[in-house]
Amino acid sequence: MKLSKPKTLAVALTAVLSFSPSLYAGGKPEKEDLKFGFIKLTDMAPLAVAAEKGFFEEEGLFVQLEAQANWKVVMDRVVNGELDGSHMLAPAPLGASIGYGNKADIITAFSMGFNGSAITVSNDIWKQMKANVPMEGGKPVHPIKADALKPVVDKYKAEGKPFNMAMTFPVGTHNLKLRYWLAAGGINPGFYAPPQDTSGQINADAMLSVTPPPQMPATLESGTIFGYCVGEPWNQQAVFKNIGVPVITDDELWKDTPEKVFGVTKAWADKYPNTHLAVVKALIRASMWLDAENNKNRKEAIEMLSQKQYVGADYEVLANSMNGTFEYEKGDKRSLPDFNTFFRHGASVPSYSSAIWYLTQMRRWGEINEFKPDGWYMETAKKVYRPDIYLAAAKELVAEGKAKAEDFPADTNIKPSQNFFIDKISFDANKPNDYLAKFPIGLKAKQSVSGGKIVD
Repeated sequence: MKLSKPKTLAVALTAVLSFSPSLYAGGKPEKEDLKFGFIKLTDMAPLAVAAEKGFFEEEGLFVQLEAQANWKVVMDRVVNGELDGSHMLAPAPLGASIGYGNKADIITAFSMGFNGSAITVSNDIWKQMKANVPMEGGKPVHPIKADALKPVVDKYKAEGKPFNMAMTFPVGTHNLKLRYWLAAGGINPGFYAPPQDTSGQINADAMLSVTPPPQMPATLESGTIFGYCVGEPWNQQAVFKNIGVPVITDDELWKDTPEKVFGVTKAWADKYPNTHLAVVKALIRASMWLDAENNKNRKEAIEMLSQKQYVGADYEVLANSMNGTFEYEKGDKRSLPDFNTFFRHGASVPSYSSAIWYLTQMRRWGEINEFKPDGWYMETAKKVYRPDIYLAAAKELVAEGKAKAEDFPADTNIKPSQNFFIDKISFDANKPNDYLAKFPIGLKAKQSVSGGKIVD
């Protein structure tokens, strides 16, 4: 999601830092030896680059990166202190802050980037869908809407068969993006009623459940699921293995969608403010390196990520999306220059608008199962998303000559109404309840889910 026209960095930073000048005074890191977690996905790249290119070390940090089994483990280990911080799904800190699952105060001062995910279906489902997809020059017209999938799901439902799909975490980008796409095509992805019902399958036409990212292709191949939403390289892996077809990328679903963030507990950030600032500085430098000069460093980045300790996928699979292209059906490779964006367009800035959008979708599906006034959304976003810390790090990088002020779209104010979404429903972060009222499928106003039903 692109930021609005930036103010000058100096003006924005002066405004931000005037609120808490002592917190970001800079100085020696209080804690130098750190352990960060990640999931084996392409968008963990800023962490790998910061380690491999020496950016962490130049900021006085000695960082160990450790792959984690799944997103629940990530959250648990950050909260209990086994990890100092981690690569996280963009809505996950928001979910923790409002107590979905275990309540915890987690903050993010760095966005790991925009886009990088897709929705993939099995070959058999694609064959059934394709008859409903508009064609041009013998190729499907993109973006492909879930309208093409609806007759397939309806057929399964009429036959009494569940239509199973996978995502990676209930309070996660892939769950909310998959739900958005399905609902835009008239397919109900189901509701939550926490804490009693956390299945997310109440009234569902398509049954969504959790599968860890690296296991998605094998689960699809086994026939346990018919489709999934996940980050790369696990969509392109399905193409290479000839077991599935990615039908839409998140960049087509919602232009410039924030996908992952780097998260730490608030207690950790308060205890180690200099360390936190140094980490953000190193990650900003890594994101700049990844996008520098029309992606000139991507080949080196792909070689890094292909190593077993990072993503461990084949170079060719990673290159399929990291080099500004994306392959749908086997042989149908198209240009998607912003599929993986780490710095440009404000991709590394934690945005209040993005946080509010994710909160609206959690409310839409009952993960937030009670009405919240408009002001609550902004208050929650500000507790969790911390562009003030990001901008403090940016200010230091500019002062040190490691970045230029004009590199940073420094305006962290709420952006005007946007309609970058596949269903063209415009989003205004200032009016979240008005936004929710526009959707044909989803909770709105005072509605909640109780006893397996939507009640007013």
